[in-house]
Amino acid sequence: MTTWGLIVETTRGSGDHKHLEAQVVVHFTGSRAQALAELERRARSYSPEHPRFPKRRRLLRDGDGFLLVVDGAMQSFLTRFTVAELLEDSGTPVTDEDVIGAPDAPEPAAGKTGRHIGTPAAPAAPGTSPAGPVAGGDVERYTDGVPVRPAWLGRTDLP
Repeated sequence: MTTWGLIVETTRGSGDHKHLEAQVVVHFTGSRAQALAELERRARSYSPEHPRFPKRRRLLRDGDGFLLVVDGAMQSFLTRFTVAELLEDSGTPVTDEDVIGAPDAPEPAAGKTGRHIGTPAAPAAPGTSPAGPVAGGDVERYTDGVPVRPAWLGRTDLP
């Protein structure tokens, strides 16, 4: 099966500091049509940060994705939703736990890949990770490579 990246590019900031930021929200395994259907579902429920008081909201289909234009009192803000085939990934390999739509994959946990874009993830308990710790070398690390115990913790030479 093909793995697709569901990508969101959204306007951040305001005035002279307005810029676009992009992120791969989730990986999706299935057909292109299924990935587009999931992307449309997410685009319809997306609530952008700006404008604070929207006057008009327009969702448009554009080739491999969607455009969401939200007009505020003074400015318009754009969010682009795109589906793209994953060809290469230099990071951690994509697993069934990271993918929605995989035939044997469990439902994603809230705050992980299955969360709605535009809503914050639930905070993890201090010292834990949704992925759980793994041992690697001489330092115990989470699956994303972050050490479980910071190197500075317990040092006596720091103020």
